[in-house]
Amino acid sequence: MSNSIPLTDVTVRCSPLVREPLSEGQSVDLAAVFKALADPIRLRLFSLIASHEGGEACVCDISPTVDVSQPTISHHLKVLKTAGLLESERRASWVYYRVVPEALSSLAGILQSGDPATSMELLP
Repeated sequence: MSNSIPLTDVTVRCSPLVREPLSEGQSVDLAAVFKALADPIRLRLFSLIASHEGGEACVCDISPTVDVSQPTISHHLKVLKTAGLLESERRASWVYYRVVPEALSSLAGILQSGDPATSMELLP
């Protein structure tokens, strides 16, 4: 006696989830952004900066909350900046980082709609 359920209708069709697939260039660009966010420390730093009072923070503001050295934090912030997720501004001897709003809204749009056509131009 078989426990399998017979398949009766194999013609069920689903509509596509996206209008068009990512181009090769879009795939490379989007992968770089997701790779930057894939590291738990970078994701935490990104979140700390995004939620910090005033929307910006320097390494001195966030280093007490992360269990890595200041040079390591600076390295991770550089990766996030290179990916186009953060921008920075030097003030005297400190560098302040803030989230690039367009990058955040672009990622949200891609993840919500699955359509890169309208959002990819905002990413670097």
